[in-house]
Amino acid sequence: MFGISAPHMAVRAAIPWYLRSLMLLVLALIVIFMAKATYDFGKKFAGFDQSEADSELKRLNESQVKLKQEVSALRGQLAQSERQLQIERVTYGDLVKQMKVLTGENAEFKEDLAFFQTLMPAGSKDGGVAANRFLVQNDSLPGEYHYRLLVTQTGQRNKDFLGSVQFVVNLQHDNKKIVLTLPAESDKADKAFKLNFRFYQRVEGTFRVAAGAVVKSMQVQVFENGSAEPKLTQAVNAS
Repeated sequence: MFGISAPHMAVRAAIPWYLRSLMLLVLALIVIFMAKATYDFGKKFAGFDQSEADSELKRLNESQVKLKQEVSALRGQLAQSERQLQIERVTYGDLVKQMKVLTGENAEFKEDLAFFQTLMPAGSKDGGVAANRFLVQNDSLPGEYHYRLLVTQTGQRNKDFLGSVQFVVNLQHDNKKIVLTLPAESDKADKAFKLNFRFYQRVEGTFRVAAGAVVKSMQVQVFENGSAEPKLTQAVNAS
């Protein structure tokens, strides 16, 4: 149709398909870039940054590795300290045992010294008697006690000492104090209680008490033949 009432017509240059595809691709890349930029801006605006998060994660991993190394080193030091402490405890125990042994040996040496001093003549002093190493202790059997002592003659030993020993045992039974005399009247002729020596004589023996009785102390009395008064009286606690 021609004339004023004819429709408008536009003439455009034809665009090849590959240019249109390239333009669409560029537009898509622009949209993707803008979307990523918007997403990153949103994370930063919200206080989250991927690079900072990665850096913090790396730092935490390094700190964890360092802490593991420190814990491993501390465990090694702790194990070494425990071994050293165990060695020191064993050494301390050995020292305590040695000290007890030495203390006992020292006490024995003192007793030996006192014993030998009693055997040495003391000028013109009259002879006397002394009790050394007097012990009374409970044996393995219940109610059975063992005693021992050395009776020595001191001063000038011009003659043998002839006499006897008598023991007085103080014990407790059912809250009652009981005194037991050894030897009994029927055993006074027992040779175990007779004394006949020039330098020293060992006296030892055992006695039994009633079940439940506990010996508190024991006293020894040394009598010389012909005398009713004891020449020596000495007591010791039971162990």
